[in-house]
Amino acid sequence: MTEGTYPYGFGGVSVWCDQLIRGMPGYDFHLVSLVASQAEPAVWSLPDNVVSMVRVPLWGPQPAAPAVSWRGGLPLRLLRQLIDALLDSSADAQRRFGYVLRELFDYSSQHGSLSAGLASDKAVRLLSNSWQERWPDSDRPAPTLHDAVAAMQLLDHSLRPLSYAPVLADIGHAVTNGLGVLPALTAKWRYGMPVLVTEHGIYLREQYLLNRRSPYRWPVKALYLRFMRHLCAVGYHEAAAITPGNVYNRRWEERLGAEPSRIRTVYNGVDPAAFPALTGEPEVPTISWVGRIDPIKDLETLLRAFALVHQRMPEARLRLFGSPPKGREPYLQSCRALAADLGIGEVATFEGRVENIRDAYDAGRIVVLSSVSEGFPYSLIEAMTCGRTCVATDVGGVTEAIGDTGLVVPPRNPERMARACLTLLRDAGLRRRLGAAARARALEHFTVDGAINTFDEIYSFLGSGHPLPMAHPEPDTGVLSGDLPRSQTAG
Repeated sequence: MTEGTYPYGFGGVSVWCDQLIRGMPGYDFHLVSLVASQAEPAVWSLPDNVVSMVRVPLWGPQPAAPAVSWRGGLPLRLLRQLIDALLDSSADAQRRFGYVLRELFDYSSQHGSLSAGLASDKAVRLLSNSWQERWPDSDRPAPTLHDAVAAMQLLDHSLRPLSYAPVLADIGHAVTNGLGVLPALTAKWRYGMPVLVTEHGIYLREQYLLNRRSPYRWPVKALYLRFMRHLCAVGYHEAAAITPGNVYNRRWEERLGAEPSRIRTVYNGVDPAAFPALTGEPEVPTISWVGRIDPIKDLETLLRAFALVHQRMPEARLRLFGSPPKGREPYLQSCRALAADLGIGEVATFEGRVENIRDAYDAGRIVVLSSVSEGFPYSLIEAMTCGRTCVATDVGGVTEAIGDTGLVVPPRNPERMARACLTLLRDAGLRRRLGAAARARALEHFTVDGAINTFDEIYSFLGSGHPLPMAHPEPDTGVLSGDLPRSQTAG
């Protein structure tokens, strides 16, 4: 089960999905993909062992109702229970949310789409009245009727996966929490299918980051984020196993209520044959960036950092490889405008996707990651496998990936990022030493064969109904938090 990624989007999660499926030819895979609409084209060629695919659009027309539907509409009792669970801040609200979520699925299984009921005037009035009754006396503006309409529309579209028939399989593997886990939950509730949840980035944390930019007023944001928090907690609770992509994610999951005994860390891996060591580097001091053009990648900080680099090293260049997902095109335009405003429009170039991603790493003397949230980024371990030294923000599993083979800086800090880039660009010997260490680290810990073997074992145990064995000890991941590698900090 995917949300906005494979096979309809590029990026690290999609790469991971394709590696997993192709690496396990003895398994048949049924894809369930949450998409924005039915209009998105597939951008990945599916392997032969993908035997079926279902698209679940979150937007667009309402899901089709059954031939015989119940005319009474969504019961007021269920609407009230859902709204009460979302407006209640007590410890019991989470349990009640899980209960009503299951009841909503049971209702939709018998009577069809939930959309008509969730988007109805009855639901909007109920939320509006409940909001007014519970809103604390404060300086914050009280929720309006428009807020209630917007909030119920968000809940309607978010819960649409409950109105689609569950897919029967031996295991339901959700490669995200949140909305992407809903099809796995419906299959568990209908067929008793065990659920496996893999998080590459912490879904709830990224929702908080993304909602900083959303157009809704505070009451709508607060309600929707509480919905997401409850939903993620249900995903953790219902999962037979949880496989974060790094130890950082594991700590977040435990803090958010995941049972530690069900968690097993599985690092992303790359195929060393696809990323042989690079020989040589560009004559011009060049920084490469690789990824999707998205606010969570924080290209504004990278551009501001490079503007500082360019002031001190006028011959330096920045090359950005990647494209925006659908709907993020305005962000690309804003980044181009920022580069022009900073006076680096001619030396910081947006070059789109490349056919061979290794060419992007070959284009720079160093590789930079500027994100404000990550799981275990492929761009880092791919660059490391090629023997390139990286500068990266201290988010997610970045320090676990890099260890002491690169430079880690705080997020949203152009000055520190610029300083780290200049340190590496000016010191060829340091680049070579760290690049060789980075490749050795990647080959030891982060290969695709190791990840696939682990999931083969997990699938075998879950599919046979047996509990997972004790996890192997985590690899020793050196952590670097300053601007210089440990060997450079003495004195």
